[in-house]
Amino acid sequence: MRLHLLGVSGPYPASNGATSGYLLEAASSLLQFDFGCGVLSRLTALCPPEDLSALFLSHWHFDHTSDLLPLIYRLQALGRVLPVYAPVDENSALRRIVEQADCFRLQDIRPGDLLSVGDVRIRIGEARHPVPSVGFRVEAEGQAFGYTGDTNTLPSLADFYQNVDLLLADGLFPDQAWAESRPHLSAMLAAGLARNARVKQLIITHLNPVYPPETLLREARSVFSEVRIAEAGAVISL
Repeated sequence: MRLHLLGVSGPYPASNGATSGYLLEAASSLLQFDFGCGVLSRLTALCPPEDLSALFLSHWHFDHTSDLLPLIYRLQALGRVLPVYAPVDENSALRRIVEQADCFRLQDIRPGDLLSVGDVRIRIGEARHPVPSVGFRVEAEGQAFGYTGDTNTLPSLADFYQNVDLLLADGLFPDQAWAESRPHLSAMLAAGLARNARVKQLIITHLNPVYPPETLLREARSVFSEVRIAEAGAVISL
């Protein structure tokens, strides 16, 4: 597997950046996870978006989905249909647009689901966020990748991501800014999840431009050593 970090900011992009979007090469499949602001052009630089095997959305917040809107024009111009897997959120106006667009084939997902795309298995896990949200565990060719989406603490997370080769985790907050009521993990808590799940590598993502990444990295490394901060354009091999 190879992971391309297309957009790593949240809830809005850093200068010249993009919000959440990650392309995973797994077996013979191209799997896109989230599709936020600025992701479409970065994906197009790597591959034609219509060649994706499937698009997975962790939830419907705009920083994870907004580039679906211009993607509609490209797919319709080419007469292509893209499978989209996402949790049900009846309050999302964008979900209603995607549901009605003939260029998307929307399939609802929920925690506990097990999907197959080619030779790749994708398990859907829990997440804790203000709107319906999920995480993903992807397995192919003897490797495992985990993506938390946006989440705060949950007892089930460590079991769900146990022993993955690479965990891409929401770690937006420095320790002093985090609270139990916040919508994201802190970098330290993401590192604690990686340690408890016995993962091989951790990448902390969903980086708010107001928080210095060096602070997040220092705090995370106090808990788990095999960690890095997400950088747009980076390519990671599992």
